[in-house]
Amino acid sequence: MTVPPDLVHASRDFDRLLEDVRDQCMLQTRHQAYHTLRAVLHVLRNHLETADVMALAGVLPPLASVVFLEGYHADNDVQPFGDPVVLSSEVAAIRKDHNLAPHTAITDCARVLRRHCDETRLDLALANLPKPVALFFDAESVQ
Repeated sequence: MTVPPDLVHASRDFDRLLEDVRDQCMLQTRHQAYHTLRAVLHVLRNHLETADVMALAGVLPPLASVVFLEGYHADNDVQPFGDPVVLSSEVAAIRKDHNLAPHTAITDCARVLRRHCDETRLDLALANLPKPVALFFDAESVQ
């Protein structure tokens, strides 16, 4: 059996995803893009049950999935979803002294992730996830 292409090209594809986050968020470096994406993914993850975390991780690009799952523990307390302002403040609070995420980081990263995911698989997964997650990735609001 051959190695799946998405794994063969994972590093290259992740570099492209980070460049896309950098440009979408109007950041200056891929390092800033990485930390912005990481903050957004971790905030999203903190509001999901374990089964939902695994379902979403399964449709993200491979290395974005690794970032999403980094440090995850199934016994973590699940936080209720807040409004967009609350979620944005949670993103800003991650690495607070070094965080350059714009206030639009959640929407910006959702746009980028949608462009880099298999849209059919993403939409199928979102149909079974809590409504706030589907709204996070809403095709019409993030295009």
